[in-house]
Amino acid sequence: MPKKIDHEARKQEILQAALKVFAREGYRNSNLSLIAAECSLSRPTIYQYFTDKEEIYHYAVKLVTGRMFSKYVSYVWRDPSGEVDKLIRICEDIIDTADANNIEISNLVGVMIQVKHEGRDFEGMIMHRTAKLSILFKRLIRSGMANGVVKSCDVDKVAEQLMVLLEGACLRIAFFKKYDTTQDKDIIRTFLISFKK
Repeated sequence: MPKKIDHEARKQEILQAALKVFAREGYRNSNLSLIAAECSLSRPTIYQYFTDKEEIYHYAVKLVTGRMFSKYVSYVWRDPSGEVDKLIRICEDIIDTADANNIEISNLVGVMIQVKHEGRDFEGMIMHRTAKLSILFKRLIRSGMANGVVKSCDVDKVAEQLMVLLEGACLRIAFFKKYDTTQDKDIIRTFLISFKK
């Protein structure tokens, strides 16, 4: 009887191997043969899941952002706390998740930098994948304003500033081996509390 393969688990196994290869060899010098060797699979097996290393990178970003958004959407509408408290909890969870996965975050950022040096950029794809989070922030801010618990503000600018603060925290996590996220959480908490009525 043939062995059942969990295809999603296999894709994630390939992704983890690819991130290790990207970090060790550099994105430019990486290829599917090296990735296949890293995860002890044949190159044709890798091709069943990904056509090239760029598709692996896109999968990584899609996987991370998709999981994150699903988690927060379900949380937001179940949690009875106020909108500002929800925003604080979501931001702190994003920072904690990035910190717990700092090696993967560092590898992803490293790939982004290497690709940028090659004259290509994944910025559009990253912005597209994180747009849902920004929309969620805007919905919470508008809901808070409608419920009278958030001061009147420029919703788009507040959401954009919040995204910038989170991006900065994630970059610091990626670049510094032992980074204490307390200050980033405090800054975000102070920023959001300033909009409470």
